[in-house]
Amino acid sequence: MTDEQVEAIRIVAAVYPFRVNSHVVENLIDWSNIPDDPMFRLSFPQAGMLDKADYVRIADLMRNDADPVVIRDTAKEIQMRMNPNPAGQMQMNTPVLDDEQLHGMQHKYRESVLFFPSEAQVCHAYCTYCFRWPQFSGLEEMKFANDNIMQLVAYVRSRPEVTDIIFTGGDPMVMSTESLRKYVAPLLEIPTLKAIRFGTKAISWWPYRFTSDPDADELVRLFSEITASGKHLAIMAHISHPREIERPEARQAVERIRSTGAVIRSQSPVVRHVNDDADTWRCLWQKQVQMGIIPYYMFLERDTGPKQYFEVPLVEALGIFNSAYSSISGLGRTVRGPSMSCLPGKVIVEDVTEINREKVFVLKFTQGRNPTWTNRTFFAEFDESATWIDELSPAFGRDEFFFEREMSRFTDN
Repeated sequence: MTDEQVEAIRIVAAVYPFRVNSHVVENLIDWSNIPDDPMFRLSFPQAGMLDKADYVRIADLMRNDADPVVIRDTAKEIQMRMNPNPAGQMQMNTPVLDDEQLHGMQHKYRESVLFFPSEAQVCHAYCTYCFRWPQFSGLEEMKFANDNIMQLVAYVRSRPEVTDIIFTGGDPMVMSTESLRKYVAPLLEIPTLKAIRFGTKAISWWPYRFTSDPDADELVRLFSEITASGKHLAIMAHISHPREIERPEARQAVERIRSTGAVIRSQSPVVRHVNDDADTWRCLWQKQVQMGIIPYYMFLERDTGPKQYFEVPLVEALGIFNSAYSSISGLGRTVRGPSMSCLPGKVIVEDVTEINREKVFVLKFTQGRNPTWTNRTFFAEFDESATWIDELSPAFGRDEFFFEREMSRFTDN
């Protein structure tokens, strides 16, 4: 890298987290193609991730050897302008048991609870577009973390409608198997719980976690124990680009996971500079099906952090999705998207069409804060530059979307 590129990384990393490892550096990045290589853009901070004025502020402080405290305070001021916890995660998703808020958990959708183990507060490497960047940025008041498994057990037992627990972070696969077992074992005794999910990027960022790490064999045994207990085990793999799973290490990791009876599903956002073309997604989905990974979601970049650098307009994302979707077999058409994980729920951009001579977006809930919204279709005025739901207006002259009045009840609570 040039001196200018190294300096840019240092400047942006003062605001957004940067962590990379030997597997990514040695095996995934095409160093003959930087800075344009998608894996380089995915793992190394880029100058465009900061507003020009903010970039200059941090750069000037660093070049003048400013007090580190001043740099940190300036970075925090920038961070707090970047919508650090989008979609009401902290204010609206934190569950309550016996009048106590259960921090480190989220319960947004009726059937699913997210749990953030305290030992899973990092990843093997960080994605530059990560919407959970506050977890890794020293913003302690913004973190989700919990080490009280009995709190989770008590909450799930009190809510028989909860069928799925999702371990997330960070990345739960940075934890030792012993720590994972501590959290998982008590859950296997809850009859109303049907599925355990682990959200992870370890298959591509550090596949050795499943193959050759000191407790990899023990981890595989734990997966087998979960499936043998009658619970469904889903590994929710975050895979952004086909190169991540082309390596033999990744293929071996997938084989070991699948040998336990676990199912691997893949999800990732469509992001500028990394995977914003149909051929990349077609190749990704085809390769996943070939390896036994189920394509699950194409997301849209959330409205947080360096969104302006990575975002793709809704109409462009829809074109990418439709083009890739139409060029794969039915086995890959399990994938849904492009989907926004927004305040009211997961909203898919289904189509652009014309109704009564008005060009509109056709939108549909796949999940909603109110479960009755699920699978319900609604319409928004077409806007070729819109990248998120809050940039859309209801179609046909309506004053509000059908869910907005009820959403005010959720926000008031």
